[in-house]
Amino acid sequence: MVTLVGGIIALILGLLGLAYWWDPFIQLLQAGIPLVLILGGALATYLGIEEWKDSQALSESETYAANPDAERYKAEAEKYKNELETLKKAKEEAGPGTTSSEEASE
Repeated sequence: MVTLVGGIIALILGLLGLAYWWDPFIQLLQAGIPLVLILGGALATYLGIEEWKDSQALSESETYAANPDAERYKAEAEKYKNELETLKKAKEEAGPGTTSSEEASE
């Protein structure tokens, strides 16, 4: 309730102040609009450059994805992954009492 009363009082005082200081308010707007346009333009330029950099990086990554060696590397990685899984299964089957030196002697 206090917030409502405070808000109404602030609204009335703001409207009275705007009516009384109309000329300085217009001068403030005249000074503020170019500033907002400059800052907004700088922000838009910055964001445009970042978007352009991102699109360049994306096109470069697509170039690397089209690399003919990529399939060979994927197959090699899959082979090593399967080999690792096989070694893990062999270790599990050997039992919890075995150590790495016992596995090396086998």
